[in-house]
Amino acid sequence: MNTLLPTSTAGSLPKPAWLAQPETLWSPWKLQDAQLIEGKQDALRLALQEQQHAGIDIVSDGEQTRQHFVTTFIEHLSGVDFEQRKTVRIRDRYEASVPTVMGAVARQKPVFVEDAKFLRQHTTQPIKWALPGPMTMIDTLYDNHYKSREKLAWEFAKILNQEARELEAAGVDIIQFDEPAFNVFFDDVNDWGVATLERAIEGLKCETAVHICYGYGIKANTDWKKTLGSEWRQYEQAFPKLQQSSIDIISLECHNSHVPMDLLELIRGKKVMVGAIDVATHAIETPEQVAATLRKALQFVDADKLYPCTNCGMAPLPRQVASGKLKALSAGAAIVRQELANAR
Repeated sequence: MNTLLPTSTAGSLPKPAWLAQPETLWSPWKLQDAQLIEGKQDALRLALQEQQHAGIDIVSDGEQTRQHFVTTFIEHLSGVDFEQRKTVRIRDRYEASVPTVMGAVARQKPVFVEDAKFLRQHTTQPIKWALPGPMTMIDTLYDNHYKSREKLAWEFAKILNQEARELEAAGVDIIQFDEPAFNVFFDDVNDWGVATLERAIEGLKCETAVHICYGYGIKANTDWKKTLGSEWRQYEQAFPKLQQSSIDIISLECHNSHVPMDLLELIRGKKVMVGAIDVATHAIETPEQVAATLRKALQFVDADKLYPCTNCGMAPLPRQVASGKLKALSAGAAIVRQELANAR
């Protein structure tokens, strides 16, 4: 990236109402068969255009072709039964009905590779593609086969690596693994979580990122955040291990969160996607609010390693809100870019 402070989103953007029910997670599709394929591609083009209009530098698919950031990947694997559903606690916070692992998990065919090729054909900008991380995948399932979170995570890491290598070959510049579970299961993160992530990126030459957030702006997450007190120090648990890992970029939730910025010192040397847009509110940030978050982060992240971003995905937000937030992110980054240029 030649641009200083290149902007991007953490992942999802709202889907158009003709494709899926708005402002809803796990929203069912409104189209089917050939119409659904075409509709998803139309939505992907719109999401790309939305980012380009807002001046976003590193673009994504807005996750328009997937129903959910974890389960859509799992749906394509063998060994998982979507008819056999169980209710589990996700991220130790809320109940959800999830599929069951009934046998050995395997990837029969590419999951997102065609979508990535489609995005690549429509832009010359750097593109980022998000995949669920191994630990967050096992947290969104009922395991009736391996009976071991760690064993299943290693299997998923191998599968993710197969997908990631093909995404890289399709022209993806940054592959991001979403690991909100890293803010919850601290012992697992240090015992095998970071190690399985390293397995997932094995052999990749493109840049890699891990996205660790406090979740979408849904009630279960916002209620949980209220219990975390005045300082959210969860990142402290995983940062030392991640700092030593071969992951290139760490994507974090910083704006309107109670994360002490000085924790970023623990990942000094890594590129950091600093979440400067709150996805848990419909209020659209001002460019100055975005700039203020970025300035704070610059005390602990070198300017050439700071990537302004959103806190998390924006799938549950109204489209006009998400659009306004993207524009604010670009405008806020532009303010700080100018300040850095003037300071030279």
